[in-house]
Amino acid sequence: MRDFTHGELDWRPWLAPLDLNTATEQQLVALKVTPSNRTVGAYSLVLAHDPEALAERSPLYNGIMFGPRGLPRADRELGAVAASRINGCAYCASVHALRFTQLTKEPEVMERIQRDGIDAALDPRRKAVLDYAAKLTRDPVAIGPADASPLRAQGLSDLEILDLTHAVAMFAWANRLMQTLGEPAAPARKGNPL
Repeated sequence: MRDFTHGELDWRPWLAPLDLNTATEQQLVALKVTPSNRTVGAYSLVLAHDPEALAERSPLYNGIMFGPRGLPRADRELGAVAASRINGCAYCASVHALRFTQLTKEPEVMERIQRDGIDAALDPRRKAVLDYAAKLTRDPVAIGPADASPLRAQGLSDLEILDLTHAVAMFAWANRLMQTLGEPAAPARKGNPL
C-alpha cells in the first residue's frame, strides 16, 4: 500500500503542463475557475490541454466540494479521503486529509485513518460517513437503500447523503485521472537544504 500522509504532497505530471505564454484564449478562460479557486497548479495546466473538458470539470468539482449548503465540508473531505485511499491516490488523500484537519482542527482523526485505514475507530457520525464512502468506492453497484440507514441514524438528510455520494463519485473519477497523468512527489524544499 502507498504511504499515505496527512501532510500535503506535490504532484509531478507525466505530460507537459500548458505553457501560459502560448495558451489560447479558450484555455485561459477555462483556467479562471480552478478547483477551490487556488493558484493554477500543474494538474490544472495539464487538464487545460482540453479546455472544453476543464471548463466543465472545474465548476462541477467546485460545486460538489465547496457547495454552501448541504453536507458540511469536513464530511465531504472525509469522503474524498476514504475514496482516495481505496483508489490508491496518495496525492488526493494527502490534500483532502489536510483540508479536513484545517476545517476541524482535529488531526487525530486523520492520524487514525493514516494508521488504521478504513477500519479506523471514529465517532459514530464520521464512522458512518467513512463506511458509506468506502462501500461506494469499492462496490458502487452494491449500494442500496439500507446503506443510507447508518447515515440517517447520525442525522444526515437525503440531501446530505446525496452530497456525500457526489463527493465520493467525483473522486472515483478524479483519482483515476490524476493517477494516469502523473504521480505524487515529496514537496519541494524551500530555502537552503543544508
